[in-house]
Amino acid sequence: MDLVNQSLYILIVNYNSSGLVSRLVDSILANENLPKQIIIVNNSPEDRELEKLASQKIIILQSTLNLGFGKACNLGLNMIYHNEPNSIVWLLNPDTYLPLNSIKKAEEFLIQYPEISILGTEVYEPDGNLWFGWGSFTKKDGTIISEKESLVYNNNSYLKVDWVTGCSLIINLKKFTEMPYFDPDYFLYYEDVDFCDRYANQGHLVVITNQIKVIHEPSSITLRYGYLQLIHNIYSYLLILEKQTNSLILLTRLIRMIITSIIILPFNPKFSLSKLQGIWMYLKKNQYVKNIN
Repeated sequence: MDLVNQSLYILIVNYNSSGLVSRLVDSILANENLPKQIIIVNNSPEDRELEKLASQKIIILQSTLNLGFGKACNLGLNMIYHNEPNSIVWLLNPDTYLPLNSIKKAEEFLIQYPEISILGTEVYEPDGNLWFGWGSFTKKDGTIISEKESLVYNNNSYLKVDWVTGCSLIINLKKFTEMPYFDPDYFLYYEDVDFCDRYANQGHLVVITNQIKVIHEPSSITLRYGYLQLIHNIYSYLLILEKQTNSLILLTRLIRMIITSIIILPFNPKFSLSKLQGIWMYLKKNQYVKNIN
């Protein structure tokens, strides 16, 4: 298949955010170039509002339970890959929306640079502040940073980075000999870091560009589930340290997190307890804690 004829799909994972998904879909359909299809994986079966969006262009994949972000992405990717294994998949968060001509820019970008496997875009807040510029992962000490500043591109159209956010992540399926997947062990958070790191280690080119931009309202979902999301954030951070660094770094970070959480407990009990719950979840799952019940 010629790159010029590659189909582009949009993949969205919904969790009780049908209003935001509807806004995102409206912004997609307002673009001059339309995707082949919009695939929405519904992780909240009780959210029936999504059914109103269903059409030949918009496919709703219903889950019977909350699969978590990574598994839900895999469900959508699997459908797209089996339909068109050489297509392009643009993964977007429900609380994002696209400026005009974004799809055309994405299609033309990958036509011009077919060597790219995973493409990230800069992500901006509605007020114009940069929310995501690029991602770094320092394996020697386990530091993972979402940089809120743009790289210096000079005359480059893209730059190689450690990882790009799953908030706006474009996968060029043509570059993969089998379906790329998100590690299902991650329920929420850091699955994008793990995804980029695994495929970069296999020789795939992971890059960021400032020529395609997405708008994101980061508080629209996180304010509703802040406590639970912090628990999963801590759990997933420990998980990626286990998978992608070494036992010394994991143990050092783990001990530091426990001590810090205990110290701040009297001053910020909600924050401290959520961190401790995330640590407990990780230890329990990995059977460091036995005979709990």
